Amino acid sequence: MTDVPRRAAASTADTGSLEPTAAIAATPHFLASSAAINVIERGGNAVDGAIAANAVLGVVLPDTCGIGGDLFALVHRTGAEAPAALNASGRGGAGWSAAGLRSQGLIEIPIDSPASVTVPGCVDGWLALLDRYGTLPLSTILAPAIGIAEGGFPVSTELAASLARLRDGIGSQLSAAALYPDGDPPAANTTLTRPDLASTLRHISEEGRDAFYRGRMAEAIIEATDDGITQLDLDQPQAEWIEPVGTTVFGMQGWTIPPNSQGYLTLAAAWIFQELDPPRDPEDPAFHHALVEAYRSVAWERDDLVSDATTAPLPPAVLVDPTRLRERVDRLSMTTAASWPRPSAAPGGTAYFCVRDGSGMGVSFIQSNYHGIGARISAGDTGVFLHDRGAGFNLVPGHPNELQPGRRPLHTLSPTLWTRDGDLQLLLGTRGGQYQPQTLLQVAANRFWAGMDSRTAQERPRWQLDGLQVDHAPELLVESRMSPGVVSGLESRGHRVSTAGPWMAGWGPVSMIEADATGARGVADPRVSTTDIASRRPSLLE
Repeated sequence: MTDVPRRAAASTADTGSLEPTAAIAATPHFLASSAAINVIERGGNAVDGAIAANAVLGVVLPDTCGIGGDLFALVHRTGAEAPAALNASGRGGAGWSAAGLRSQGLIEIPIDSPASVTVPGCVDGWLALLDRYGTLPLSTILAPAIGIAEGGFPVSTELAASLARLRDGIGSQLSAAALYPDGDPPAANTTLTRPDLASTLRHISEEGRDAFYRGRMAEAIIEATDDGITQLDLDQPQAEWIEPVGTTVFGMQGWTIPPNSQGYLTLAAAWIFQELDPPRDPEDPAFHHALVEAYRSVAWERDDLVSDATTAPLPPAVLVDPTRLRERVDRLSMTTAASWPRPSAAPGGTAYFCVRDGSGMGVSFIQSNYHGIGARISAGDTGVFLHDRGAGFNLVPGHPNELQPGRRPLHTLSPTLWTRDGDLQLLLGTRGGQYQPQTLLQVAANRFWAGMDSRTAQERPRWQLDGLQVDHAPELLVESRMSPGVVSGLESRGHRVSTAGPWMAGWGPVSMIEADATGARGVADPRVSTTDIASRRPSLLE
């Protein structure tokens, strides 16, 4: 395989309309998309396909996701009023507490320390999804990932660059041996095998939960975290079916995961944007100003409101309640940037993907190691790198998000699912840590407020706020393709605008599948060359 040129990826990704019975997957890598479709064609459904895709992504994109991390999923079932929501994010281990870390003189949790590792929830998430909705055995679903890990896969340009950057941080870890043949980072387009991870996945496929949360794997996690995670922690199931949070916006019902996820920011900001009633032309600077201000008006509060569900200050429904959000609308101006209280920053790294099968079932699925490859700590020689999601906690005494054993930390993962009258309209998500809601907000507004088709909505120039940017004069970074008229219009409203590259790889990839009575359309993000969609059309699978 040769990498698809970044600009050319858009035409590669656009499938056009498919028959209503066709299955489709939009993922960050062509091998994951093909795995999802192949599993569905073997008798599986969208859930089976999504798990197969996730397992493959953990093999070929270890710098974004893997079974050492967490996952969230939204599952649409035909005729259901609301999607099923799964929180498979892990909890803090018994060996770590905020008080203990404060006694060491720490004011925050180092992202590359054993204290940043919470119990990985991914495998428990797979099993919960299969138990409720799966149709195929785990061995069949994980077979593509195992085969790719053993037989090898082509290294993408992005992975080659990422592993080169990470070598000093992870090169001494036992599980790094397969990633650095002969001790050097692999070059793009060379073949990489991961026999250590293949062995771990095979054991999981044969033995289920115990293969990961007990025995040799569990011992490796306990040792890697300096006993911060205990066997009792690993024995506690990490996956939980919960109620999604939803609101009516753009003439649809938007759904996401409630706290401990930050997902509500996308829906709340979209509602505020709609109520500002901006122009529907993205070449009008007022369109982008309204998006920026709508996002900022809710983003400043995130770190005070997003925490473990048992300590969250507000019920999820209140976070997107129009009565609460109306106050934000009333404080905003279409001519001047507002000022809000200052929060702290929390970056991250992730893989988002979505799958729809021929029955109409759709899955919005997100899985992450957090900071790239996570804490830069592997669980021995298992091929598994552990996430650093515990860095989402803080060490502030009495804070709802204070690190405590058994709590879930603030999570940046923000998948969305959109319905109209109970019918699936859109599966939408992205990687990008705290930047996820602002990216999704822009794509959704392009599609539903500006009325663009899905491909054009993906291609439109994006902006990104540096951090949560609550200053009166926020710094706004825009892709250089943004028109001068939009830039000058934003500057006149008090935004400090800087220019980035034309296609910013880190501002995505956004994956989306749109569905209606005529069929399904999937569009991958042109900003990242490995993003891909696959359908039942043979040309996309050969």
